[in-house]
Order: sequence, then C-alpha cells, then structure tokens
Amino acid sequence: MSEQTQQRGTSQARRVVVAGAGMAGVQTAVALRERGFTGTVTLIGAEPHQPYDRPPLSKAVLLGKAEGSAFDVDFEALGIELELGREVLGVRTADHELDTEAGPVPYDVLVLATGAEPIRLPGAEGVPGVHLLRTLDDAERLRPVLARQHDIVVVGAGWIGAEFATAAREAGCAVTVVEAADRPLAGALPAEVAAPMTAWYEDSGAVLRTHARVERVEPGAVFLDDGSRLPAGAVVVGIGARPATAWLAGSGIELGVHGEVVADDRLRTSVPDVYAVGDCASFPSGRYGERLLVHHWDNALQGPRTVAANILGETPAIYDPVPYFWSEQFGRFVQYAGHHAGADTTLWRGDPSGPAWTVCWLKDGRLVALLAVGRPRDLAQGRRLIEAGTPMNPALLADPARPMKAATA
Repeated sequence: MSEQTQQRGTSQARRVVVAGAGMAGVQTAVALRERGFTGTVTLIGAEPHQPYDRPPLSKAVLLGKAEGSAFDVDFEALGIELELGREVLGVRTADHELDTEAGPVPYDVLVLATGAEPIRLPGAEGVPGVHLLRTLDDAERLRPVLARQHDIVVVGAGWIGAEFATAAREAGCAVTVVEAADRPLAGALPAEVAAPMTAWYEDSGAVLRTHARVERVEPGAVFLDDGSRLPAGAVVVGIGARPATAWLAGSGIELGVHGEVVADDRLRTSVPDVYAVGDCASFPSGRYGERLLVHHWDNALQGPRTVAANILGETPAIYDPVPYFWSEQFGRFVQYAGHHAGADTTLWRGDPSGPAWTVCWLKDGRLVALLAVGRPRDLAQGRRLIEAGTPMNPALLADPARPMKAATA
C-alpha cells in the first residue's frame, strides 16, 4: 500500500469516523484528541448505552456490585461526537461513506472497531432461559437469574465460561459446565497446562463435564448427546466469539479466514483511508512471524495509539505488541502474556497443584510466552523479558524462588 493512497487519511484528515464504541473505538477517539487532532471525530455505537468496559460484566456488574462500567471519558469536553443506538450496515469506500440505520455518514478516515460477537448455540435461539454474556443488557438480564439461585448450565469451559461459573457459584447457584473437548480452555492452552485447571471446578463446587456435546436445549433442561438430561433454570452459552464484520460484505475490504479484517503492521486495511483495530482485526507480528487475531482487552487498549499516530501522519507507527490478558476464576488470578504456538520448550515454575505457579514457553532460548497463576510478579517481569528478547537460563528459570529477571543467560 503506497504512502500516497493513505495521504487523505493523514494530517489532511478533517473527519474521522469510528465504527464501534467499545474499548478499541473509544480509545481511538481519545488518542486522536490526545495527539492533537483538531478535525471532527465521530464515534458510532450500536448499543444505546454510554460506551462501557466489558470485563466487569462477568464480575461486579453480574453480581450486582456495580450498576454499570461506563468509561470515565468526558466526550463532550474532548469534542467527540457520540452517535449511539445506531447500527452500521455497510461502507461504500469509493464514496467515503458509512451506511447506518439513520442514513449515510461521510468520512475522510474510517476506523473499524466493531469488535467480536458471541457464537450462538445452534438450535438454542429463541429458547426461553438461554443467555449470552457479551453486553451490558446481557449482564442485566442474568443478574436476577443468579439472585434466584437457579440451577445453571454453562456451555463451554473457555475463559468466559469459567468466569461466569465463578460468579454463579459465588451467588450460590448450582453450576454444571459442559465442554465438548477433553479439558477446559482446549482452544487456548496445551493439554498439560490446562489439566491442573480441571480441579478448580470441583474445588469451587461446580460440576465440569468434558467430552459433552449439547444435543438440544428445551425450557428447563439441557440434553447431551450421551442421553443425559441436565436441569437448567438458565443456560449460559460461552463457546467463543467471531469478528463482527458481516456488515462489511461487498465493501472490498479484505477479510481473513476467521472473518476478521486483514490489517497491515500499521493497522491499515486493504482499502485507503480505512483502519481496523481491536477484536475485529488481525495484524502481522514481526515478533512471532505470523498473523495474530487477538480477542483481548489489552489489544483493544494498545492498538488505538498506533491507529491515531498513523492517521496523524506521524513517524510510521508499527503495531507489534506482546499480547496480554488476565482472568479471575475460582479464586485465582490468571495472567497470560505472549504467544506460545511456535515455542520449542515448556518449563514450569512451581507446583501446578498448588495455589501459585507459572508456565514459561521458550524458543531458541528466549521467552516467548508465559501463563502465571497467582504470580503477578512473574507476569510483569516475564512480559518485559519477552519484549526485550532476552536469552534465558532454563535451569535458573525453573526455580520459582528466583525472580525471572534474575534467570537470564
């Protein structure tokens, strides 16, 4: 993509339109103002609520400990125009116009930040008592369900399933989690790393059923393919998410194999003057030598700074983060940094049957990823070591009493 094709989207921009009012969209708008952009910034969101943060939905908001999680941003003071309750329908890139329910919106630069949408359980649409947990409205619908202490079946033992099961047990509900794979977090972690987490469910009083596929859902019950029937006052589906990009069909903007927007290392799309950031976009990682699609909060926080810098035509900003996320489940604080797919060595720090331990992944003697359970210092030091590409001494690294920063080669 030539610099000339992007010229309209640099310092000459007058109107930046951001499609999506989640973390990535809000942070893009804020970053533009913080960097001195003086043109029009319009933030368009499909939901009617003030833009809000999602992680508290499965924790404080769900349990009634907080009424909401609106971002602490004074949009009016920043001169950011909010268009809420306005769904985007398409984009005509040749005309530089975004189509919405309320009519077309012209732009000089468009930022795609529509995030991801939960995958629905086939055959369960419209069945009373079946819930997703992605939006503020979802959390508010589920709050009284927990308060009534229903029997709850959670479909999917991924991150969101574990977090919801944690909240439901805290609320006093009987919880059964059904997972089609042979272990929790099967899509995210290797078997030997996920194995210790299986016991967390039982320890919390939740029932985990693996190799369990849902055959059908009826009001009050979930039927599995082995013929068993699970009573269910409510069913919560957490079987993953996909980029919310169906509305881009026919736009000419390149989409990847997972339906995500294909962005370059500056988060530019295949079409001039259109950027993509957050859960809806993948980007090439020089650090890991492959394209990454990261559905996590930190990616939606960090990417907008790169987008804003490139819109303003500053020294080209390259996006190549060390991915990071965290999860609170069953009384444990779980953190992950990096990308372990290409690692050649797996190393443990501490006993995985205990309350605190870390798994490190190395490639060619350098740390490329780590998972820390109850060891935030390992995470903080390890993340910096990944960023620096520091050679490690495996024998020293395996000693959980030694700080990671003191285990270099």
